[in-house]
Amino acid sequence: LENHLGELWAQCDFLLPGFLGDSRTFSTTWRTPIEKQGNQVRREILANRLRPFILRRHKEEVASELPEKTVIVRSVELAAGQRDLYETVRSAMDARVREEIAAKGLARSQIVILDALLKLRQVCCDPRLLKSTAAAKVKERAKLDLLMEMLPEMVAEGRKILVFSQFTSMLDLIAEALQKHKLAFALLTGDTKDREAEVQSFQEGDKPI
Repeated sequence: LENHLGELWAQCDFLLPGFLGDSRTFSTTWRTPIEKQGNQVRREILANRLRPFILRRHKEEVASELPEKTVIVRSVELAAGQRDLYETVRSAMDARVREEIAAKGLARSQIVILDALLKLRQVCCDPRLLKSTAAAKVKERAKLDLLMEMLPEMVAEGRKILVFSQFTSMLDLIAEALQKHKLAFALLTGDTKDREAEVQSFQEGDKPI
C-alpha cells in the first residue's frame, strides 16, 4: 500500500471486487489525479470511501500493558575453520570485485558486489550454505551453535520464540538441529502448504518455536 495506489486497488479488488472499479477506471478517476496531479479533494473522497473497511490501531491502544520493546544485540565471533573460510572468500571476492569495477565501472558491477556480500553472509550464517568443497569441510557453525544454546533454555522458561532467516536453506538447517534437540517447531516458508495450521500450532503453544 505504501508504494502506489495501484497496490491499494489490487488489495480491494481481491477483497471487494468491483468496489473501486476496474484497474483502468481506478487509474483515471483516482490514481492519476492523486499521484500525478496532487488532487487533495480526490484523495479525501477516496479515503472516506475506504475508511469503513480499514482499521488502524496503535500498539498503545491494543496492548497498553506491554512494556517497551527491548533490543539485545548478540555478537558472534567466528572461530577456526569458519573464520579461515570467511577470510578466504573475502579475499577472493575482493579481488573479483576490484577487477569487475576496473573493467566495467562501479555502476555496472552491482551484481558482482551483491554476489560477494551474499557469499560472505552465507559463510557467517553457516558454511554449509556456501556450496563448495572447502565449505563442506568446515565443522564450525558459530551462529547455529549459539542459537541452539539459547533455544532450549528459552523454551524451558515457557517462552514463544520467532526465528527469522532470509535463507530458507538456513531454516532447513535450524529445523534439523531442533529435531535433534527434540524441540517442537512450526515452519513457514514459501513452500508451506497449510500455513494456518502452522500458525495455529504456534499460537496455541503446541510448538513454541
